[in-house]
This record gives sequence, C-alpha cells and structure tokens, in this order.
Amino acid sequence: MKEQFFEAVFEIEREKGIDRQLIIATIEDAIHSAYKKNFGVSQKIEVHLDHDTKEAEIVTIKEVVEQVKNLHSQISLEEARRIDKDVEIGGSVRVSLTPEEFGRISAQVAKQVILQRIRETEREIIYEEFKSRVGEVTIGVVRREQGDSVLVDLGKIEGILPSSEQSSIERYRVGDRIRVYILDVKKTNRGPQIILSRTYRDLVKKLFEMEVPEILEGVVTIEAVARDPGFRSKIAVRSNDEKIDGVGACVGVRGIRVQAVVNELGGEKIDVVPYNPDPAIFIENALSPARIKEIRFDKTAKSAIVTVPDNQLSLAIGKNGQNVRLAAKLTNWRIDIKSESQFLEEERIRRSIPLTALPGVGPKTAENLTKYGISTISEIVNLKPEDLLSISGIGKEKAIKIWKEAQTLNQTLPGLKDLREKDKDRKLNL
Repeated sequence: MKEQFFEAVFEIEREKGIDRQLIIATIEDAIHSAYKKNFGVSQKIEVHLDHDTKEAEIVTIKEVVEQVKNLHSQISLEEARRIDKDVEIGGSVRVSLTPEEFGRISAQVAKQVILQRIRETEREIIYEEFKSRVGEVTIGVVRREQGDSVLVDLGKIEGILPSSEQSSIERYRVGDRIRVYILDVKKTNRGPQIILSRTYRDLVKKLFEMEVPEILEGVVTIEAVARDPGFRSKIAVRSNDEKIDGVGACVGVRGIRVQAVVNELGGEKIDVVPYNPDPAIFIENALSPARIKEIRFDKTAKSAIVTVPDNQLSLAIGKNGQNVRLAAKLTNWRIDIKSESQFLEEERIRRSIPLTALPGVGPKTAENLTKYGISTISEIVNLKPEDLLSISGIGKEKAIKIWKEAQTLNQTLPGLKDLREKDKDRKLNL
C-alpha cells in the first residue's frame, strides 16, 4: 500500500506540476473529510510522508479522558500513557491508524475525495497562472471546432477562440500554430475557461513589441492602436530618442518588421503613423495618406471638421469610411471630412443669411455685432458664448442664446441641409 501511495503522489507531482507538499495537504484534508463522513466526528487527521524512506503514517489526535465515550476521538489514560508516559487527563496524544482502521474509513470515498481535490487544485493553479497572463500573446495549436468556436491547445489547457474574436479573413485548420491574445479567464464548474482573441486591438501592439526591439527597450512607444480586424489597422508611435525614427523602427529595413506582423495577421494592412500631442498634427497624421487643407476644432464636443482638396476626399474617407473611422478611433476625436468645394459652398450659404435671421437679434444687436467684426452666422458658429460678452448690449444669458441659435440655424438652414444630404450620398458611393 505504501509503495502505491508514494507512486501516486510522485506521479501527480510529475504529470500535474503540483507541489508535493500541496498534494500531501490535499490528501490530509481528503482523508479527514472521509473520516468525518464515515464516523460522524470532526477530528484532526495528519498525514506524515517521508519521500526518502517511503514511510507513511496517518495519525489522529485523541483526547485523554477518564471514561471513553467515543473511540474515534477519545482515549483512556492507561492507553494514552503507552504512547506518552507523561500525558494527563485533558491532554491529547497522536495515535497511528492501523491499516485495518484505515480500511474502515472507506478507502473508496477517500480516493474519490482525493482525486476531486487534486483536480480542483490543478484547476486553481491553471486559473491563477492564466489570470496573471491576461493581456499576453501566446502560441497555441488549433485542435478542433466546437460550434462556431475554435479550441486551441495551450499546453496545460485548451483555450476557446469564440467566433466574435475570430478574424473574418482567416481560416483555422486543425494542427495550425497560431498566436493568440489572452483576453480573459473565467472560473466555471468545469474548470477555468481561457478566452482567446485574434481581433483585439492590443494583439497588434503585442506583435510589434515582439518584432521591434526598440519598443521592448522603451526607446519607441506605441501610443494608440485602432483596428478593423482582418482589413486594416493604424498604430501611432512616439520615439523617446531624437536620433531614432519611431515609424522607421516599426517598419524596418525594406518593411521587414511591419510585414512580419502583417503576415501573422493573415494579410491585414497596417499603417504606422507618428504620434503628436498636438491634435491638429495628430489628426493630419492619422488621416494619412490623404492631404489636409484645414482643421477646425470644437474642443467642448471633442470634434473636428477636416477640409481636404476635392481630389483627396475619397482617400481621406477611405473605402466604406474605413480611413476616417480608424483615424477617429486612433486620435479619440470625432472627425467630419468635407471637401474644399463643399466647405466654400457652406460658407457662401452662411454668409448670405443676415444676422437678424437669428431669434433674439434685432437691428441694434446686429449693428453692435457688426461693429465688433461679426457680420455673418458663420463667424458666430466658430466663436464661444463668452466671446460675445464684451459686445455692448449682450449679457451672459443673451450671449448663450445667440450662440445656441446660431448653432441650430447652422444645422437647419435649407441650403446647408440639402448640401449635406448630397455630400452624404456622395460619401456613401465612394
């Protein structure tokens, strides 16, 4: 029995990678549970193993009493002193369980509990390991499909690649080795569930960290990533060393570094652009390769109206709006693209509307606005309410009202509305 017992412990240690002392503690707990279940008592059970001599001892702690009422938890003074001659009533002694007694503990129950606890321990170890690895990229082997999901062998456990995290341009075949992003780890009744991703934006970031030593060293940092999985990604990089070109470091000689990431992502195109803390420069970089004519900001709404030459409109917007959509995600600004001719036509329409068309602006207020250099609704739209406070006859409430009415009229002018509808249709056809 001892040989089998030790062999089982060592085998678990080898196969499961569980520390021997943890196995022993688990076995002790399992035997204690089995003992309690069979005899209806709760007492301390200790398991002592010596892996050098392969000696095993299972002992129970019994209380020394004058009159024994429970053989499993109590012992007479006479018997106790055979074990410890100095023990007194009220003390306790450690009594070895004989093989016969151990057999009465229901070995089958103990075995089931031990196996269950070992599985639970193994699952907990795997859970803690992968929980600490959330956000990492690892290599796995595609094993099989499970509904719309793909199961990936990660070594100790299979991870799940849900359909929502699969690239639309990739096909996963059994035996394929793929890099996956560890997105989440969940506890379930069947053990830890490792959620993987091939579409998460940080997968691109991690792949560049693996390919570009300057990023790993901190010389170049990736400030932002925007991704349309399977089609195109944009990353913004900053160099912390003026001698190092951040974009060049990520692209590599003859594009070898960026191409390695493109290949790993199944051909997904990647734009690497320089980061800049100035939103005007950053947005212009993000909209590359389109050329920008002018950018106007509404910092309160964190939106930008970008004017481009007419021949750059389709390039700035991109196929199905992809370029401007990724640029907006990358910069975290709402971006509206206008062609130069559209911008000029909108300005012409705004300038054709007299200031008195604004509710609350009479001839006297219009005259004061004109003296201040404001002669069109367009100029009010580009101001802030507080900019109007220095004008004679305009207080805080009236300034806010005029500004809001100008914004509303700017959106509802018939000519502008028709022009925007035409522009919207045009952009949809690009």
